[in-house]
Amino acid sequence: MTQEQNLFSSTDSSEWQPLADRMRPQKIDDIVGQEHLLGDEKPLRQAIENNKLHSLILWGPPGTGKTTLSRMIANYCDAEFISLSAVLSGVKDIREAVNRAQLYQQQGKPSILFVDEVHRFNKSQQDAFLPFVEDGTITFIGATTENPSFELNNALLSRARVYVLKSISEEDITQILKRALADKENGLGNKNLSIDDESLRLLGQVADGDARRALNLLEIASDLTDNNIIDKNTISNISAENVRRFDNHGEAFYDQISALHKSVRGSAPDAALYWLVRMLDGGCDPLYVARRVVRMASEDIGNADPRALTLAMQAWDVLERLGSPEGELALAQAVLYLASAAKSNAVYNAYNQAKADVKQYASAEVPVHLRNAPTKLMKELGYGKEYRYAHDEPEAYAAGESYFPDSMPEQNYYQPVERGLEIKIKEKLAYLRDLDHKAGKKG
Repeated sequence: MTQEQNLFSSTDSSEWQPLADRMRPQKIDDIVGQEHLLGDEKPLRQAIENNKLHSLILWGPPGTGKTTLSRMIANYCDAEFISLSAVLSGVKDIREAVNRAQLYQQQGKPSILFVDEVHRFNKSQQDAFLPFVEDGTITFIGATTENPSFELNNALLSRARVYVLKSISEEDITQILKRALADKENGLGNKNLSIDDESLRLLGQVADGDARRALNLLEIASDLTDNNIIDKNTISNISAENVRRFDNHGEAFYDQISALHKSVRGSAPDAALYWLVRMLDGGCDPLYVARRVVRMASEDIGNADPRALTLAMQAWDVLERLGSPEGELALAQAVLYLASAAKSNAVYNAYNQAKADVKQYASAEVPVHLRNAPTKLMKELGYGKEYRYAHDEPEAYAAGESYFPDSMPEQNYYQPVERGLEIKIKEKLAYLRDLDHKAGKKG
């Protein structure tokens, strides 16, 4: 097969065609899941059924029907389907695809150019489509598992509507599997396979929302069984290395660490533990999580419970000493403690306000009475002359003293909350400010 044939060939109908490809739906009503896009009266369904072609981006996890839906759009709209894989193709292949579309256009036929894994094209490759999308030579359909906002350039996004496909539910995957087991023409109906409901549900679970994976596993199971019976042991054997979706750098990574952080902030220890284990199970570096947990301790707990930061640092230290998996239990301990601890973002807010003032007041000079005076000249200039040594003052506090630059007003960045240790801190600061007030200090 030539490169062009490989790029533009339609679905292979040979006896070696995988079950997932043989069972590809041909009609909208055959698609299981994606009701939010293809249900009655939904805009995308109406566009397809009314032959209203428009360029679009299909964004969703693997095995959710992006390629199937793209081929179906071409069939419904009687358009030529030209397929490219961004993994294998370059600008030359894009040019050849466009030339082919121009030939179809001359014959009065519309063309759909489907690009799988479109996020793998760089900016210049993505730009190559723009003039032909603009003048109507092609209707562009891009399929991606990555967030288009991050991976596709704005010019292409402005010319295509984004549709989000969702993971297939276990119930829907079970329905897809049952259909494949019953179909005698394209499925496994001629093999007289037997599988109980519990094993079928297990297969749906290990598929992890990926219909293609579910069908591939079913086909493998059917080839391995000696007695036409597929049971839990068979499924466990073929899915022993099953790994949940996690990419260590893409959107799933940031979504899951966000879920972990927000669960800790929301005082939901069980949910926090779930997301921690989910990330570790997916292959996330435990030391990365440890760094983020340290951040959570300061950002969301702070001085309401200073032990949280200590425990987070200790968990990090244990991880570095013991490695994985032994050190992961210490990380779980820290996450559960942080999620259960009193919450305060007072330190976080105070830090951000101080940063804003540093930018506003730029290089405000240190007041003379706070300056260091290591030399005779500095002492003659009055550096540190009027400084009040706190330990020599009543209650070791120089009431009324100012420590901010003379060019900016006094600030109260730190506002402790009424939770945890900060209750006591708030009382102490209020007492000291009352002393300042009695000493005649303004602010």
